[in-house]
Amino acid sequence: MPFIELILTICLADKPLSCREEHLHFEDRGSLTTCMLQAPPQIAKWSTEHPRLRVVRWRCEYPTKSRDI
Repeated sequence: MPFIELILTICLADKPLSCREEHLHFEDRGSLTTCMLQAPPQIAKWSTEHPRLRVVRWRCEYPTKSRDI
């Protein structure tokens, strides 16, 4: 199975205009639908580990060739 990326758009909690994307990789997780269903607990875990950052948007994608691991 190919990797699937969970792409988070994150911003500094105290600077909401300072944002970037964070790419998390799921291995052998199946389809994009599976990623969408499994994403919320992963986002919650990531958010707990990064309290100074806020997730403002997220999506699941197959990685592009330039981002493959």
